[in-house]
Amino acid sequence: MQKVLVLGGAGYVGSQLVNSLITRGYEVVVYDTFWFGQTQFAGLDHKRLELVKADIRDINTVREKLSGVTSVIHLACISNDPSFDLNPSLGKSINLDCFYPFVRVLKESGIQRFIYASSSSVYGVREEEKVTEDLPLLPLTDYSRFKAMCEEILLNEVDNEFTFAISRPATVCGFSPRQRLDLVVNILTAHALLNKKIRVFGGEQYRPNLHIEDMVNSYINLLEADANSIHREIFNVGSRNLTVRQIAEAVQKEIDSKIPIVFEETDDLRSYRVDSTKIEMRTGFKARYSVNDAVKDLRDNFYRLDSPQPLLDSRFINIRRMKELNLK
Repeated sequence: MQKVLVLGGAGYVGSQLVNSLITRGYEVVVYDTFWFGQTQFAGLDHKRLELVKADIRDINTVREKLSGVTSVIHLACISNDPSFDLNPSLGKSINLDCFYPFVRVLKESGIQRFIYASSSSVYGVREEEKVTEDLPLLPLTDYSRFKAMCEEILLNEVDNEFTFAISRPATVCGFSPRQRLDLVVNILTAHALLNKKIRVFGGEQYRPNLHIEDMVNSYINLLEADANSIHREIFNVGSRNLTVRQIAEAVQKEIDSKIPIVFEETDDLRSYRVDSTKIEMRTGFKARYSVNDAVKDLRDNFYRLDSPQPLLDSRFINIRRMKELNLK
């Protein structure tokens, strides 16, 4: 039986991924600080699940927990620009500084496969209709810049010690055991449900989107793909590229056509349309779900958040939780 270590496995994507891995018969080690708790794993088969409360910067603990592991999926990071900017030194220490020592430990560990979660935000502002993996990177923020730098470290430091692939996911959306409401589709849906108004900043920026089920399935696909088809490769992972206006219109359609969309100015210039042909050609993976599916999932599961004010609840808003913890 394969044993997978998921770094950041208690997060928005990680908790859903762990659920799917357990269902598919894997043994899973969740390595996480559990800043957002661990109730998301209630009901899972704990005979095949180990929860490790530890910091990825603690390289000795990482080394210890790699024992017996066949594959590693690296999701751990300070995961959006506002949270990163709240404490740049903390963000740098987690998102970049510990990555080189981590890769050195990986090379010694004897694992068979490694998947690194980068981000499609490394492309910055692009006019091309199809942004492919071979275009030069133009990251706009330290968050995306450090993702690009970690990609470079991995490509420079690892040859054939193990099979590895880099994923550049689109912005994920939909419902998860550890929900986030600070992602574009999710927050617009929450505003429609709670405030009966959809606030859009800008509107004409293009954003690639990805349903959380497709995100999870892409990681499992890379975990199980033939090594020759993915080794040392970078893969965009996305579904439809939509403007923020089109996302708002999809939310309006699925929640209530009478809800108004209010447009406001923004200085967030990120706009790009990723092409995900490569991962389909190499591995057969293709996104199956739409933004509309994500909105419906959120609508139908919103009651499960069990919060009187979800948009003010730090369990669902990363930067609010970071401020509460006052981390160093």
